Amino acid sequence: MLHRLPKIAKSVKLLFQHFETMPGFYNPKQLADFLGISHQQFYTCLKKWSLYYLQEMLIRFMVKQASEHLKPLLKKSEATKSRASVTISVDNSVIDRLGRMLRCTWSWYSGRCKKVINGNDLLGIVLTISGIVFPLYLLFCSKQGRAHTDKPSLLIAMLTRLKDEFVKEDIDLTAFPITLDSWFVSEFLKQELHLLGFHKIIIAGKGNYTFTINGKKQKASEWKKEIPLSENQWGIDVPSCRIEAHSPTFGKTVLFFYKKSTTRNYYLMDFSKTLMRSAEIWHIWKQHYLIECFWKTLKSTFKIKSMQLQGDGLYAGLLIKVISYLVAMRLKAQRAFSKLTITQITRKIRREYDLETLMTEHFHLSILLT
Repeated sequence: MLHRLPKIAKSVKLLFQHFETMPGFYNPKQLADFLGISHQQFYTCLKKWSLYYLQEMLIRFMVKQASEHLKPLLKKSEATKSRASVTISVDNSVIDRLGRMLRCTWSWYSGRCKKVINGNDLLGIVLTISGIVFPLYLLFCSKQGRAHTDKPSLLIAMLTRLKDEFVKEDIDLTAFPITLDSWFVSEFLKQELHLLGFHKIIIAGKGNYTFTINGKKQKASEWKKEIPLSENQWGIDVPSCRIEAHSPTFGKTVLFFYKKSTTRNYYLMDFSKTLMRSAEIWHIWKQHYLIECFWKTLKSTFKIKSMQLQGDGLYAGLLIKVISYLVAMRLKAQRAFSKLTITQITRKIRREYDLETLMTEHFHLSILLT
């Protein structure tokens, strides 16, 4: 891939060959020293790194890693593929920042802080395979420009691009179910996902949406109090109830109410072309929490907030952290690291390993150049 990206190939190849697998670049000077660039001239050199090529490299690298794990699985039986629970999950996360020189820093609502804060809003699409998260597309949203930021439109553009990239790998991305947070609920997004070819779509519902059930019309927050939930249903480990309803916005739809103490959400909307059974809806949605785990890992273990590169360096920092995450996941597949968490892996490497020896032993320094 690097030979297609001539403007930054030399610098990034150097970065990949001697890459510090775990978090270690917390400011521009550390990265400049590692690349052998004078920190006084670092931003001058960074301007030569085209934003387009940085984004291209990031997308292609992530798609390549995911497809390598998908291809062997797709050759196996339907039962094996079902147990792998391959799911596409969509969510956004706000990285709180205060710097004025950092790109894409605006006021966003943070679900973690429960208030509007200044920071970067990172919109992400990930693929989960057997509980392992592979990021596919990460995009910083911005409120700057001639038009308002429309996240559903951005999401459709991202999915369209990913669909085309996976076609090059002979994989149909639309064959897998997709889950989305309640922020993305809209008739426009539903129709656009259908046009793209997605057949299984599960979206978390909002409490203020109105539904008519058995001739009675009221908000979902009121239906929550009235609909009886059944326990010990086949394939479902929470009290739940699947029920048909009519929405003024979405027409006839299926709602899946459930009760779980670890989440504030209490019902799901099935936007699939062919409506699914309760067990199938729940089996798909259970994978959605993994994208939240990915955000947490990116922030706490790989400290993406500490990357304070200005301008296009925002995506250079994201590229570094994503590659760190993927290399850590590959290490976890090795016997020596299989029983460790990613945090434990980072500590073990810093304490016991020389990085160059580690990369040669486990990857032969070739994996990062694929």
